[in-house]
Amino acid sequence: MTDQTVEKAFAQAQAHFAATGVDVEAALARLDQVAVSLHCWQGDDVRGFENPEAALTGGIQVSGNYIGRARTPDELRADLDLAMSLIPGRLRLNLHAIYLDTDEKVRRDEIQPKHFQSWVDWASRKDIGLDFNPSCFSHPLSADNLTLSHPDPGIRRFWIDHCKASRRVSEHFGRSLGSPSVMNIWVPDGTKDYPADRFGPRARLRDALDEVLAEPISRAFHKDAVEGKLFGIGAEAFTVGSNEFYLAYAVKRGTLLCLDAGHFHPTEVISDKLSAVLSLVDEVLLHVSRPMRWDSDHVVLLDDETQAIANELVRGDVLHRVAIGLDFFDASINRIAAWVIGTRNMKKALLKAMLEPRAALLEAEAHGDGTRRMALFEEHRSSPWGAVWDYFCLTRGAPVGLRWLDRVKAHERDVLVHR
Repeated sequence: MTDQTVEKAFAQAQAHFAATGVDVEAALARLDQVAVSLHCWQGDDVRGFENPEAALTGGIQVSGNYIGRARTPDELRADLDLAMSLIPGRLRLNLHAIYLDTDEKVRRDEIQPKHFQSWVDWASRKDIGLDFNPSCFSHPLSADNLTLSHPDPGIRRFWIDHCKASRRVSEHFGRSLGSPSVMNIWVPDGTKDYPADRFGPRARLRDALDEVLAEPISRAFHKDAVEGKLFGIGAEAFTVGSNEFYLAYAVKRGTLLCLDAGHFHPTEVISDKLSAVLSLVDEVLLHVSRPMRWDSDHVVLLDDETQAIANELVRGDVLHRVAIGLDFFDASINRIAAWVIGTRNMKKALLKAMLEPRAALLEAEAHGDGTRRMALFEEHRSSPWGAVWDYFCLTRGAPVGLRWLDRVKAHERDVLVHR
């Protein structure tokens, strides 16, 4: 498809949407303001650089052995550079604590901003923000699937201090880059079989989190989020940090609540939870993923739930209250392609939502005209929003259509096969 063809199709689409009361240029300008946070762990199968050969624990599992896993911070940044060049619009990067870049042997409870300075320098050159996460998994002191709720005060202290240190790293990101870093706390704590005591672990988790968050940090630089889960491998019977626990905690303590698309019962969806949660908490962090029968973290598709999430964010006018991050890891396909496909799909869903005939839909609903509302919804499914997406890519310096795949395959041939 030539650039002229893209521009002609865009002009026709623009006229179509104008007839439905939609300002396409305004929608594109709105999409320009939404930053999606890529997750670094897709590029190396959640290995990190603290001890890349360590086995994954904490309910985390990556399947596949596709060529070219990033083995060093420089390799990971090179792969991210390529991926980001193929995705239009604003982006961020989400780092875990195990992705420190240093020649020192550093305990997790002793990490400092200097151990991540190369990431800050890289992000500054790219004019993007960074987000952060303590890594409470794949460590000798998390071997029994208990961290912040551990009954041993010494082990619990280690993880409290790790999360405190992580907050200082996150604050450094925000101060250095002029954009607040969202730091998400997720712990794998739970039991394989039914516990005799559920109250004790949750009280310990609550108190540990309170201590972690005790030091005040300006939200201009750093924001705390807490993430619940239904179950994990080794925590099938009881998860200490359930969604109910963290929803109550976020309301009571004023943190962000992280909603992960894969962390609920198979018939639950986070799109339906957004309006409920945002009635109670100020801000939400999203981990957009694709569960397949369980929390399997498949690459995000432009499927019904991804679209429904985007629809709720746009219809509710809550994008300024929601941090959008991705959370999937697939080693069965090209890892860079996974980033590109998943992130472009999230942005496609947002654009399509922004092109809905919102005024006409609300008018039909206000008049109790369910027939017209349904007709408008269904007509929009086949509207020429794809032509607007192509134009967005073209005018924001990203490849149109599948042109991006040629560059990924060339990188695979020239770089990845030699790793």
